[in-house]
Amino acid sequence: MNNSHYTFIRRCINAAGFLTLLFVCANATAARPLTIKLATVAPKGSVYHRVLQEMGEKWRAAQGGNARFIIYTDGTQGTEAETVRRLRIGQLQASMLTTVGLMEIEPTVVAMQFMPMTYRNFAELDHVLTSMRPKMESDFANKGYRVLLWGMGGWVQFFSDRPRVMPEEFLGAKIFTWAGTKDQENIMKSMGYRPIVLDMSDILPAVQTGMVDVIPAAPVWALAGQFYRSTPHMLRVNWVPIVGATVLSNKTWDAMHPRARVALTEAAAQAEATLREHRTRLDEGAIEAMQKRGLTVHEPTAEVEQAWRRMMEPVMARIRGTLVPAETFDTVQSLLAEYRVNHQ
Repeated sequence: MNNSHYTFIRRCINAAGFLTLLFVCANATAARPLTIKLATVAPKGSVYHRVLQEMGEKWRAAQGGNARFIIYTDGTQGTEAETVRRLRIGQLQASMLTTVGLMEIEPTVVAMQFMPMTYRNFAELDHVLTSMRPKMESDFANKGYRVLLWGMGGWVQFFSDRPRVMPEEFLGAKIFTWAGTKDQENIMKSMGYRPIVLDMSDILPAVQTGMVDVIPAAPVWALAGQFYRSTPHMLRVNWVPIVGATVLSNKTWDAMHPRARVALTEAAAQAEATLREHRTRLDEGAIEAMQKRGLTVHEPTAEVEQAWRRMMEPVMARIRGTLVPAETFDTVQSLLAEYRVNHQ
């Protein structure tokens, strides 16, 4: 056998070895378990945490291949703005966010929560969300995220260090305001109020030291965070609903097995239904639990509620186009007007 034959054989062996190596590497990559790391400010053990656990288990079983679904609760991955940054760089693949975090991705979502005393009940909120949902989810998809489910965390009430009922009684009070909502802070200051900008993790020490006098919060959050112990008076005014969503990166969705996508979609729909079923019960249960521990609830009279609505009328014109995009603001008002005519 001459040298040319040996050279040809060696080349064939090398090529076969190279192809074998590619095959092994490709299969190793395909076999690599898919991991979803999800962060949320929701408390460990809460209904929000439980529905995420159930959803994760159903997805993991369908995905197979030692897939993992890891949940970080209680804001341990940082503020919601930090969580979104972690999503963008791939440190996290998913997150259950409130509107404060969602607006870091898609601003139009603020209409669900940043229009005080606009929604009178959950039925009105459901009508608006159902109508706007396809467009909002499309906008999130264009930003690189799939909305798995929407959820509500009850109505924001005012927890205060002393009895405060009328709007003017809150003037001069140091009111907790979410970090990252500069427009809201500016509007509050123009109205004569004193916003104290903090991350959620800083609320408890702030109220314990007198840095904050008033905390706008949903009852379930006030109970979980123990804020009510230093602010034992609650004005039940249904200021705004807490609205959130669980989002997943498109990249992670694309990497899933098709059957896992089906399982996750079905599990997310069930999780959303569970949260919807619990939303009123959560508020009432939390309020009752706090009352047993010393919370005083101030139910607004018709006169008090009217005073709050009058106070908000000129403010809404300032919210439109600043806190909430004008087009989105107008869409919400139109949808509500339509709903109220049909459901008098």
